[in-house]
Amino acid sequence: MSANTGLLESLDPALFQTGMELSSSIESEGGNLLIVGGSVRDLLWGFSPDELDFEVRGLSLDQVKLVLSKKFRWDEVGKAFGVLRIKGMPVEIALPRTEIKSGSGHKGFSVEMDPNLPFEKAVQRRDFTINAMGLDPVSGKLFDPCGGSKDLKQRILRHVSPAFKEDSLRVLRGMQFIARFNLIPADETIEISKSMDMSDLPPERIFEEWKKLMLKGKNFTGGLEFLKKTGWLRFFPELEALDGCPQEPEWHPEGDVWVHTLHCLDAFAKERIGEEWEDLVVGFAVLCHDLGKPRTTKIGEDGRIRSPMHEPEGEAPTRSFLARMTNQIDLHEEVVPLVRRHLTPRLFYKDQASDGAIRRLAAKVKRIDRLVRVAAADIAGRPPRKDDFPEGPWLLKRAEELKVRDSEPQPIIMGRHLIERGLQPGPQFTPILNQCFEAQLEGEFHTLDDGLCFLDQTITDSQK
Repeated sequence: MSANTGLLESLDPALFQTGMELSSSIESEGGNLLIVGGSVRDLLWGFSPDELDFEVRGLSLDQVKLVLSKKFRWDEVGKAFGVLRIKGMPVEIALPRTEIKSGSGHKGFSVEMDPNLPFEKAVQRRDFTINAMGLDPVSGKLFDPCGGSKDLKQRILRHVSPAFKEDSLRVLRGMQFIARFNLIPADETIEISKSMDMSDLPPERIFEEWKKLMLKGKNFTGGLEFLKKTGWLRFFPELEALDGCPQEPEWHPEGDVWVHTLHCLDAFAKERIGEEWEDLVVGFAVLCHDLGKPRTTKIGEDGRIRSPMHEPEGEAPTRSFLARMTNQIDLHEEVVPLVRRHLTPRLFYKDQASDGAIRRLAAKVKRIDRLVRVAAADIAGRPPRKDDFPEGPWLLKRAEELKVRDSEPQPIIMGRHLIERGLQPGPQFTPILNQCFEAQLEGEFHTLDDGLCFLDQTITDSQK
């Protein structure tokens, strides 16, 4: 009996049961079912994959559909590729296929399903050896024509074949795989990646790989150094500018801004909170927090290195970096304020900022807790320094007391309150509402009744 027969028992029971039933159904009709791709990789590493990918041999697509219909409901999610998804379960079933580059872009492939294509040939279209294995769920037999299990044990990321060049997204996949699984890229994979570019990639595909990096990466240094080694930083000039940008050694003994940013991201990875949107916003803010330094760094007559005003100067490169990948304006608008004010927690702590100042800060950054997370990563990204961060707990406590820790203050006085007082909507509303909101932030009123009294006085004063 194979040593791999017990691997599936680590799966969610429902997923395990589905896998066994699928295998039995396919085998009973003369077909063969293998678990493939990342599902095998995760199982061999001892992880329980979130989904299972299967490949069927010996049956046509129509035969597979007929077999599945006896026990399962399914959707055809990739008609051109022969991919079926079991309804209600994270399970996909595909037929082996050949892919031949026939044009430019990520869609420039001609695809042909071949139910009798040997596994050894089918895996040649895959990206990395660790994703090019097959596992028989019944016998536990491992099919490993590319040496993926050896690379898995040695934690090496190695491309499968010269066909790697046909999809440039694979370089970015390599970036996030290295960061997620703490891999070492093979020299030959670095070399082939150098000859590739991402001009044919649409922004949404690029963003998906960066998103996985932000949400799942552990070794950001390894992943982003892979981009540097392959020359792919040239496609992200805002990041490339960090490489070699000097910093004052007293405050940054770790090195230049690029090295500092990598340390900050590694620190961020250890403190994720598991809320996808929050981790995405904070992760990108940490990545971008010092993008203003290349524009502002100067060496003074005293020999000291300074980057005055690098916070606000970071806005433009942050926007250009994010715009290249995604049109999610809400992401841009929530990351930028954190970049512009990532030093504020220390300044506020030093000055023992007022309640009004903290409320105004919350209105600008939307969530104080996000800002503290970015600032904490910034402080942690300076090894071997191990600076204390008293400003973080202090600011969170103050924000909690003011009820702005995880939300921005909302105006109490609205336009409808002005209309109720007989004012006609128009440009004159703006200064009145701004004055009321400023007074609210300063703590001059906290309730609607008090706010309306302030509004009445404001209207009276404006009419004098």
